[in-house]
Amino acid sequence: KTLFKCFALFQCKGYGEEKADRGNWSNKREYLLSMIGYAVGLGNVWRFPYLTYQHGGGAFLIPYVIMLAVAGMPIFFMESSFGQFCSQGPINVWKAVPILQGVGITMMLVNTFVSVYYNIIIAYSIYYLFASFQFPLPWSECTSWSVMDCNITAREHCNMSAYNGSFTAVNKSAMADVNQICPEEFQNSLPLQSPSELYWDLVVLQRTSSIDDTGPVVWHLALSLLLAWILIAAALFRGIESSGKVVYFTATFPYAVLIILLIRGVTLEGARDGIEYYIGSQSNLTKLADAEVWKDAATQIFFSLCIAWGGLTALASYNKFHNNCYKDSIIVCITNCSTSIFAGFAIFSVLGHMAHVYGRPVSEVAQAGFGLAFIAYPDALSKLPISPLWSILFFFMLITLGLDSQFAGIEVITTCLQDAYPAMLKSKRGLITVVICVVLFLLGLPCVTGAGIYWVNLIDTFCAGWILLVAGLLEVCGLSWIYGGNRFIKDIEMMIGTKSALFWLWWRACWFFITPVVLFVLIVLTIFTCEQTTFKNCVLPLQWSIALGWCMTAFCLLWIPVVAVWKLAKASGSPWQRVRSVCLPTEDWGPYLECHRGDRYCQGGLNKIDVYVISNKTNNRL
Repeated sequence: KTLFKCFALFQCKGYGEEKADRGNWSNKREYLLSMIGYAVGLGNVWRFPYLTYQHGGGAFLIPYVIMLAVAGMPIFFMESSFGQFCSQGPINVWKAVPILQGVGITMMLVNTFVSVYYNIIIAYSIYYLFASFQFPLPWSECTSWSVMDCNITAREHCNMSAYNGSFTAVNKSAMADVNQICPEEFQNSLPLQSPSELYWDLVVLQRTSSIDDTGPVVWHLALSLLLAWILIAAALFRGIESSGKVVYFTATFPYAVLIILLIRGVTLEGARDGIEYYIGSQSNLTKLADAEVWKDAATQIFFSLCIAWGGLTALASYNKFHNNCYKDSIIVCITNCSTSIFAGFAIFSVLGHMAHVYGRPVSEVAQAGFGLAFIAYPDALSKLPISPLWSILFFFMLITLGLDSQFAGIEVITTCLQDAYPAMLKSKRGLITVVICVVLFLLGLPCVTGAGIYWVNLIDTFCAGWILLVAGLLEVCGLSWIYGGNRFIKDIEMMIGTKSALFWLWWRACWFFITPVVLFVLIVLTIFTCEQTTFKNCVLPLQWSIALGWCMTAFCLLWIPVVAVWKLAKASGSPWQRVRSVCLPTEDWGPYLECHRGDRYCQGGLNKIDVYVISNKTNNRL
């Protein structure tokens, strides 16, 4: 045993704590950039700024920061520590609490579904990037592809009923030419359909009327999707060894573009109005009394930091054992949230200029989600001098933001597969990555048809929603209440060194009580305020697709009880003994390398057997 320990110690020190069969990050920078790139995604650019404006401007930052402290950071720190401690992916880490191993399977399945539609968004950005190499930009004005309703300014009409009861609409400007006045009660402004909006619907999406009407494959989107998957497969072909080099560019380039867009935006006429609407004097503290504001703040923190997706655990599993995961977690969390706030200034300064050009309030040009990224902001960019340059920068930024997040999503799947079958898949990392990318590309083809946008919304609604909240709640409760929060803290101290009781006071409070309560309340609010997703006044989804959406949700969550029952069935003894055995760590649970296991995890981990060494004088119990 002594010789074995000496060999293990030599292995750690002599080879720099390298895990030859799994690999390590080449250096700390690659890990931090990968984590920042994973956490900082498209939602930081298009969802956070809109939520801030919608929920009271600067006042929204109060619940946002509070939720970061009580939910975001505690779970982020927990997941990163969990993966780093045992150097395993989101499924194998649950050797710590075998009855909850289904939580890891749920995370992997959610990543699979989300990876399918997330790459569609990258494909949209790739198409817009290529379309931006035109002057003027194709969505800047009504051209041959547009329809009669296309207009860049709102049209005022006078709606009057003729004597026979029929309805007549007369243009107000035409009435003014003949000195006629329209009574105020008959004045009406027809809905504005900008060229940018119509370009998105008619050219990019070639959108059909409903999810029932699939339509043909939109080939320019299919080719863009293929290119996106080729980029991802190339970057991940050698695992973190190759992706760690790619993130030097993809994780830093978006910041350069945001700075450029902000500098350009604040110099435009009307920019101040946009910033005022975003986070200025329009702040409304009375909004803090609305439960919806707190729910959206918690949800934004939860999804922005990519909590319970499994990616944090997977990326941290390639760290060296003694890496300071606490410091890394604080850096990534603060960077992510700061980026969201910073991006809002860049976005709304340009939207303020757009509102000035149209002569409309900022509230009428600001949109959420796809509308902000692919309608409102491109429209605003088309009004700038040298508009193709700004459009190219913006969409290239969206592509790099999306790729970073997608890298980690695919990494979760490959890590889970390799950890499950290490002997079989150890040397086939590149082949696994290519196969996964091909399969997910084929699964994504329905999302690039005429009904593709409905499928994207369907998957987003049912697979990237409260499933993750359930997984996060079980994760926190499982480690804090079943595995043992104090035991978990000792595990962390094996990696980062002993900390004072005062240091752990806040984290204990969050892990044992505050964070589980926040997640439980959030799940309840999400379920009871769940509404049908709408897109362009068309209720989405239809009844059959609602059933399909719930089937996807059930398929992801089903593995939690199924695996728990399977573990109980395999255990032996009385019912209580079975429950107890599947709640205790397995014998091989603990640090990946023997030299890091120490006395706590030697000879079968925490459930170690008694070992006696006979000396000349007495028996010493070890």
